[in-house]
Amino acid sequence: MIALEVGNLDGLLVLILIIMLGPPILLTIIGVAVRKNNPNTAKVLFILGGVYLIIGFGICGGMLT
Repeated sequence: MIALEVGNLDGLLVLILIIMLGPPILLTIIGVAVRKNNPNTAKVLFILGGVYLIIGFGICGGMLT
């Protein structure tokens, strides 16, 4: 059987990291910006960012190993 070599997968790794870390960082930045006017909305955004980060590390981290 011939082994199939894919080549350089650095771009795929960067894409997975962006999917894993991008939305939580964005939600945190929006939460900090909104915190003074709407503290309840900011709290929800912080919670969503944390949940997304935990789920992203679990799913994407499982695919990376």
